[in-house]
Amino acid sequence: MTSLHTTVSPPALAQKVAALEADLLRLGRVVVAFSGGADSSFLAAVATRTLGTAAHAVTAVSPSLAGDEAADCRTLAAEWGVRWTPVTTHEMERAAYRLNDTDRCFHCKAELMDVVAPIALAEHATVVLGVNLDDLGDHRPGQKAAQEGGAEFPLVAAGFTKAEVRAASQQLGLRTWDKPAMACLASRVPYGTEVSVGLLGQLDRAEAALRRLGFRELRVRHYGDTARLEFGLDELPAVLDRREVVVQAVRAQGYRYVTLDLEGFRSGNLNG
Repeated sequence: MTSLHTTVSPPALAQKVAALEADLLRLGRVVVAFSGGADSSFLAAVATRTLGTAAHAVTAVSPSLAGDEAADCRTLAAEWGVRWTPVTTHEMERAAYRLNDTDRCFHCKAELMDVVAPIALAEHATVVLGVNLDDLGDHRPGQKAAQEGGAEFPLVAAGFTKAEVRAASQQLGLRTWDKPAMACLASRVPYGTEVSVGLLGQLDRAEAALRRLGFRELRVRHYGDTARLEFGLDELPAVLDRREVVVQAVRAQGYRYVTLDLEGFRSGNLNG
């Protein structure tokens, strides 16, 4: 993860943290869409530090959220004293989401806003998402749905890149500072392949099995009865050394063929 090794000027970083705090104070009350990743975790932690109980972190729980991630959200909230609520979203009931075209994320975020916006309305709060500047250059139709639903992006307003989010998180002592990116499970499915609860569960179990083997940065990409594995480049030697146990772990989840992508982990490489 090259962003972890990017040097960030401490004075510039302090200015951006101050700008983030000022923007949160401007909003007054916020509901943070909290997935447990580095960005939303940083936002939830700073919002809680800045606004106290006027900050409310909400985690959308559905088949597209890995089970380990849902559990970590609960743990992080307890560690940091974040006011936290899990809510159930029903994107799988949306035919346009299950169809899995290039706008799948739009329908997912639209469902999120439908569930979270009433919570924010009841608390006279603004929904905020952990979108950073680097995210703006990727194919992210979900951002459009969130903005149409009235959400704001405080990390963008304060000028944070992904590297700066990680650097500031490290300074604050947040263990999520070097947490590998963890997009929703549906991102492992090529566009045009219908998403189902069973398929998402299969992917969740396969990735969880690999993490139990000690691997951190990974994706299991679904191609019918074939699983294409992506690992961080620094972990490829260990994957090859443990080839048999890796293959066994993935085949146990129903895949017939297990292949290794020699280009390594690339977040969002099915976009476009």
